[in-house]
Amino acid sequence: MIEIEGLIKRFGPVTAVAGLSLTVAKGEVLGFLGPNGAGKSTTMKMVTGYLAPDAGRVTICGHDIETDTTPAQALIGYLPEGAPAYGDMTARQFLGFIAEVRGFKGAEAKARVAAVVEKTDLGPVLEQPIETLSKGFKRRVGLAQAILHDPPVLIMDEPTDGLDPNQKHAVRDLIKAMAAEKAIIISTHLLEEVDAICTRAVIIDRGAVVADGTPAELLARSRYHNAVTLSLAETEADDVLAKLKQLPAIAQVERKSRNGDVQLTAFPKSGALLIEQVSALASRESWNLKELYAEPGRLDEVFRAITTSDAARAKAARA
Repeated sequence: MIEIEGLIKRFGPVTAVAGLSLTVAKGEVLGFLGPNGAGKSTTMKMVTGYLAPDAGRVTICGHDIETDTTPAQALIGYLPEGAPAYGDMTARQFLGFIAEVRGFKGAEAKARVAAVVEKTDLGPVLEQPIETLSKGFKRRVGLAQAILHDPPVLIMDEPTDGLDPNQKHAVRDLIKAMAAEKAIIISTHLLEEVDAICTRAVIIDRGAVVADGTPAELLARSRYHNAVTLSLAETEADDVLAKLKQLPAIAQVERKSRNGDVQLTAFPKSGALLIEQVSALASRESWNLKELYAEPGRLDEVFRAITTSDAARAKAARA
């Protein structure tokens, strides 16, 4: 439903997007990740037709975004960064305006507005000017306009930005409910969002794809994948550490102090599963543990390992 082929965008001497290619199928929720300045927002602006690429091609459900722009954009729901809107309009007026722009009239327009108001919980602020709304409600107005015409393709830049935890949960549930019938791209810096709603994650750095896979596949690249963490009292830590190191499947054990306790993390050799061996050892030795759990992996650690830090990016720009 979304095909991106060899996108390139330069701003003077800076290459913001460097030959990026990917496809998104119906039923996929793609988490689009990358450090600040990696090219995420620039890519999304090109995909939606708001910025022309220097090279490359984007098609939406078979429509070229540059040569067949209006039919392509009619199939897209777009929530840009900042969710711009007419501040002097009330939320109801703005959504009614969007319905009209999308070609809905009369009873159908009212029904579309009512449906998205319910989905995004905008009822309490419907008659308020948008400029008076909180950041969270402004974001929900932006989300409402993006889904008003029930598009097959949704492209959203930080959809839960400014929302409180309850609102984030509601928006994530809404996205999951829509996902089966749509192709969705979500640009986000919230790694927990990937785990919560995404079926696939793409990480870009310096305008190019550096990782592409399911959240589980990316977690498997973490050094913490299948590691086992134990939490216990300081007085017992030395004995437990010594016995853990005797297990042949353990490559190393890291020790950290936390809130007066000690946290030991045992890392496996060659991806071995440790949890059963460590649990059995703990039972035999009657360790007095406060926590014992297997690590699925840490996405933040994978992200840091394969992307460029702000300092390194600045240094490269000066070179």
